[in-house]
Amino acid sequence: MAKERALRRAAREAEAAKLRAKRARTVARRQRRRAVVAKLRPKQRRTGRLFARRSRGERAGIVVITIVLLALVWFLVDDPGLKIVLTLLTVLCLPALVIVALGRRT
Repeated sequence: MAKERALRRAAREAEAAKLRAKRARTVARRQRRRAVVAKLRPKQRRTGRLFARRSRGERAGIVVITIVLLALVWFLVDDPGLKIVLTLLTVLCLPALVIVALGRRT
C-alpha cells in the first residue's frame, strides 16, 4: 500500500514539476515580450506641471492665433468701445475654444 501511495505521489510531483516549468517558460516569454515592446515604444517625455495637457506646438498655435485675432480687432475696428469688448470677449472665450478645438484625445 505504501509503495502505491509513493508512486502516485511521485506521479503528482512530476506533473506539478511539469506545470511549474511550463508556467516559468510562459512568464519568461511574457517578460521578454514586454521588454521588447518597451524598447520599441517611444519614451514618454515628461512635461512641466503647468502645461501638461498641450504640446509645445499646440501652445504656440494658441498664442499665435490669439495675437493675430487681437491684432485684427485692434487694426480693423474703429470704435474704441467695440475694440475693448471684442478683446475681452476673445480673452474670455479663448479657453472654451481651445477645449473644443483641441479637446482631450482618448
